[in-house]
Amino acid sequence: MQMAMPEPQIFVERTLALIKPDVVDMEEEIEDHILRSGFLIVQKRKLQLSPEQCSNFYADQYGKMFFPNLTAYMSSGPLVAMVLARHHAVSYWKELLGPSNSVRAKRTHPHSLRAIYGTDDLRNALHGSLSISTAEREIRFMFPEVILEPIPAGQRARDYLNLYVKPTLLAGLTALCKEKPADPMTWLADWLIEHNPNKPRLQLRITEEEHQ
Repeated sequence: MQMAMPEPQIFVERTLALIKPDVVDMEEEIEDHILRSGFLIVQKRKLQLSPEQCSNFYADQYGKMFFPNLTAYMSSGPLVAMVLARHHAVSYWKELLGPSNSVRAKRTHPHSLRAIYGTDDLRNALHGSLSISTAEREIRFMFPEVILEPIPAGQRARDYLNLYVKPTLLAGLTALCKEKPADPMTWLADWLIEHNPNKPRLQLRITEEEHQ
């Protein structure tokens, strides 16, 4: 008896990343690490939280001895909040961050971001969501205007690919073969951007009043 293999599915997770106040000046360098690690920065904003907002954000840490120092530290200056996306974004971002204690990170994970940019257990430079559900809550906190739509999987993902992605990609590859550009990758990327089926287009309507 042959075992039925599960059909492949598409999952794109999102997680929240924070560049904390003491390393905001390293924003561009840290973003370069993020992008080279395969993440897409979906949303980004720079903001400064009040101590009350920090208390709400870290509500699950309330009552712990370090809580007052944590809220004071996180409200001490502007920070950068980012929504990162990729396959298994939550676990990959946590792996890239390293241990929460930067001193231990320097010893056990010297190439992690907290080992590179962090100072100690409190000032560990960067924040990452612990789970998918935590990421959804934290993204809504930092980006209240963002609508988190359900991520398509299974048949819904296949239907989307068949309806929108494959026809556009096939047309682009056909055009590429006819054109034979010197830089095919750049040419195809530009073609796909120009022929994006979801690209907004203006529809000009001439009313009777305008016509007169």
